[in-house]
Amino acid sequence: MYKFILGKKIGMGQIYKDNKVVPVTVIEAGPCVVTNIKNSEKEKYSSVQLGFGEKKKIKKPIFGQVRKLGNFRVVKEFRLPEDVNYLNVGSPIRADIFNEGDMVNVSGINKGKGFQGVIKRHGFKTLPRTHGHPHQRQPGSIGCMTPQRVVKGRRMAGRMGAERVMVKNLSIADVDLQNNLIAIVGGIPGRKGTILEIREAGLTRLGSVRKFPKSKK
Repeated sequence: MYKFILGKKIGMGQIYKDNKVVPVTVIEAGPCVVTNIKNSEKEKYSSVQLGFGEKKKIKKPIFGQVRKLGNFRVVKEFRLPEDVNYLNVGSPIRADIFNEGDMVNVSGINKGKGFQGVIKRHGFKTLPRTHGHPHQRQPGSIGCMTPQRVVKGRRMAGRMGAERVMVKNLSIADVDLQNNLIAIVGGIPGRKGTILEIREAGLTRLGSVRKFPKSKK
């Protein structure tokens, strides 16, 4: 059985485990409702759509998908390697689908940092600060004589953050079914209230995946 669920980031905290302080991220995981199931015969691929959260007014295209299952805040699709026969439309998925110690991959939109320079955005080194150098944080040369243009893909200043990021192989520290909470060891991208996709490790999102950038020491 494949494990996946939608959740909302509550914040970070810490718990005591094996006489150690462990930093965790608390996520309100579910309850979710299966709104649609796609199979390889009809749609040419396998997936399960989940609805999460509540919203007073939803758009008509989304209402056409969920019908009378509820006014969901968000509806997301999880691609699966094969068809599933253990779920039905309307089936609930709760936090108890995961157990303590499970390894998961978490996807979400990280924090937006606005327009930033190349040093913060790409990790460039500063230029020399001696001998009266006036521009320490500028990128330097951005081209050459041939071709007489800036080559596409040149790393330059620009908007940073607000991108989809996946953090892989995180461990679940605790599961609170009564309050629909999951505590995951470590940090997870996004601000408080960010909608997150939690799937078991190995069940990655099809397509390009960006890893969470490592912190600089």
